[in-house]
Amino acid sequence: MSISEQPHDSGEGEAPPAPASPPVRSESPADPTDDGPAPDRSAPSASPVGRLAATVERLRREVRAAQAEAEGRALVELAKGVLVERLQCGPAQAARQLMELAEQAKVTPLELAVEVINQAARDRMSEVTDAFLAATSETAEPVVDSAAVRLRAAESGALAADDTQAVADSLLQQALLPLGAVAVAIWAAGPDGSLTLAGSAGFSPVEAARWRYVPPDVVTVARRGLTERDGQWITSLAATGLPSIGRHQHPDGGRAALPAGTGGRVHGVLEIVWPTPTDPQPARIARQLEALAELCAHTLETYTLRQGSVSDPRVMPDAAELMDLADGLHDPALVLVPHLDDSGHLVDFRIQHVNGRFLDPAGRPRAVINGALLLEAYPMAAGDSELFQRVERVHATGEPFRAQRMNLTALVDQVPLSAVADISISRHGSGVLLLWRIEDETARLASLLQNAQRLGRIGGFEENLLTAEITWNGQLFDLYGRSPSSTPVPLEELPAHAHPDDTVAIRRFLRTVLHQRRSASTAFRLQRPDGVTRHIRVVAEPVLDTDGRLFAVRGAYQDISAQHWTEVALAATRDQLAHTEQQATERNRLTLQLQHAIMPPAQAPLQVPDLQVAVRYRPAETEQLVGGDWYDAVVLPSGMVLVCVGDVAGHGIEAATSMVVLRNALRGLAVTGAGPGQLLSWLNIVAHHLTGAVTATAVCGLYDPARHTLRWARGGHLPPVLVRDAEAAPLPLVKGILLGAVPEASYEEAELQLEPGDTLLMYTDGLIERRDRSVEESLRHLLTTARAAPRTLDQQLDRLLTYSRSDTDDDTCIVGIRVG
Repeated sequence: MSISEQPHDSGEGEAPPAPASPPVRSESPADPTDDGPAPDRSAPSASPVGRLAATVERLRREVRAAQAEAEGRALVELAKGVLVERLQCGPAQAARQLMELAEQAKVTPLELAVEVINQAARDRMSEVTDAFLAATSETAEPVVDSAAVRLRAAESGALAADDTQAVADSLLQQALLPLGAVAVAIWAAGPDGSLTLAGSAGFSPVEAARWRYVPPDVVTVARRGLTERDGQWITSLAATGLPSIGRHQHPDGGRAALPAGTGGRVHGVLEIVWPTPTDPQPARIARQLEALAELCAHTLETYTLRQGSVSDPRVMPDAAELMDLADGLHDPALVLVPHLDDSGHLVDFRIQHVNGRFLDPAGRPRAVINGALLLEAYPMAAGDSELFQRVERVHATGEPFRAQRMNLTALVDQVPLSAVADISISRHGSGVLLLWRIEDETARLASLLQNAQRLGRIGGFEENLLTAEITWNGQLFDLYGRSPSSTPVPLEELPAHAHPDDTVAIRRFLRTVLHQRRSASTAFRLQRPDGVTRHIRVVAEPVLDTDGRLFAVRGAYQDISAQHWTEVALAATRDQLAHTEQQATERNRLTLQLQHAIMPPAQAPLQVPDLQVAVRYRPAETEQLVGGDWYDAVVLPSGMVLVCVGDVAGHGIEAATSMVVLRNALRGLAVTGAGPGQLLSWLNIVAHHLTGAVTATAVCGLYDPARHTLRWARGGHLPPVLVRDAEAAPLPLVKGILLGAVPEASYEEAELQLEPGDTLLMYTDGLIERRDRSVEESLRHLLTTARAAPRTLDQQLDRLLTYSRSDTDDDTCIVGIRVG
């Protein structure tokens, strides 16, 4: 039955003794302060030191047990008070009621006491423990340590503690050790963004002393927890490289740094240390730790006030002093105070005061804004500009915020009115001072001009010739390399600050402006006091009075050094490019001459009985693609006819010269009378060793006029095509590797018996290659074209070149022989 349904006894009586409180933690990791296992009391101590150590250890255990018992007794007494108020009974009846309910629920009186407190409090701690117990009750494993008991015990110890050091000890012992943590640090945030170690547990005294104070803007784990709304959760400290307390004791351990705040104010940070890398904490554990951080916030608030009143000379002003401060400023200012809801959470800021220089972006009077809530007066502040979030952050952490040209939007009658302003936000005590300077048209144009001059490296000047007064802007002092407090340089002294070679041009410029009274410009080299020479262009115009007399000169200087050196670099690049183009043109011309000299597009017919031989060579369409395609058709001393085509890999002069070497080598080797396979084997050695290790393809054939037979071999080349009786087909492939690929290779030969009227075609890949088609598809098109054989062999080769679908613009060689 629930608590409210229990019968109560109206009689008064003596309360029975409080039930013995069980230890708050039934199981927990080893205390980091323990020096080792407890000594064996049955064994005699070896020395007085051993007996003293055993006594100290026993006393420490007794103190911890007494603390746990005291904290448990405090929780039980608090639960009894709740029952007295709720059941309208006396203390004795409440104690009996607590014992009976505990026996019915089969829990300890301490656990039931915590449950009673949670039901009565309904605070953040209750929500966290309820969620934790609801999650753990679904698991099959029993909950050894009750989260409710641990958290309430930690709360009791923290509230009863005299200072933050005692709070740190209580949090570690009661709530964090069961979670595997070994140390805890409580940091107090100063108004300047600094951090002070208010309390710690689990660290050595020397380490705590080293981290007593962290200056502003020093990035540490606690600092990250202060600036991030959801805190900082670190799996391994070593992976982040961030400094923090205890980093030498637990260099690879996990960390959690949670902001400790209430009512929208962050008073400090709770930093928790695990000894080893940890996985991300479950949601229920994270909520427990956040509740502990909120518990620390109440203690830190008292700690901050105590420190400020005793030793901190920066006494925080109250709202009246802040309003007086705002009235003394020359910029529009608003004094904001936090507006909390019934549960104590920050929901808005009230505009407590606006000073006399305040200008509303929408033009509303001060009386409309004064006293209103910030989000009511400026609902768009929570939108794109994030003004409200900035104010909230400054109020929470105390870190001031500055921004230039922030967009402010006021919503008046559902019409958004925008303005641009410079923003300054700072916290003073519990209030926030918000300053903004609306950018008017004059300021906007001045800023635009200033930025244009800065980006264009332009400095303006005006020189009064009657009073000798010279006005320079700041950019011009920078161009001259002079201090802003130095005297500006008059125009007539300009030659003294320029390169001597530019004196004539400067004198001509001054004569045009000062004597001829016409606008003029010139470029010169400015020699600065720091030894740097800048290229400057000066433009000036005369200013005449009503009588047409010259009384002032105004103008501008512009640093054109970058433009000058760019022009110099472009000129050098153009010269180098022209030289390179000339060299390339000459190189390609010589390559073409060499190629055409060796392989003309056609050659005189061979005088061989019953055999027609025709060749065609089509050079590349662009000079940059001059390649290594070659052909040969010659009658050998033995009467045999050598026909061959080849293709050297690459383009340019290297490919052309390699082609010459291979072509001439094959012609010379063919005189030996060797067969085509042996000729290609020798040619492979030449390609690999004597031509700079080039690679090439080739097909070589020896035609015997007496027998009408053709012996042929190939080295990685496309096979010849035989046209017979209006049918065209490639010859069966024979084995043969690419020329020059390996030091030594052998090549297979094949023999073909030719009949009268047969035509044999040898060609390079420039005849059929296409970028968008495979070689097989292109070869089928060639066979279709070759079947329609014209009357003569020359006409057939011309037809093949004409109807070729090649699109690679490469060289092309064709050798054709026809029997008959």
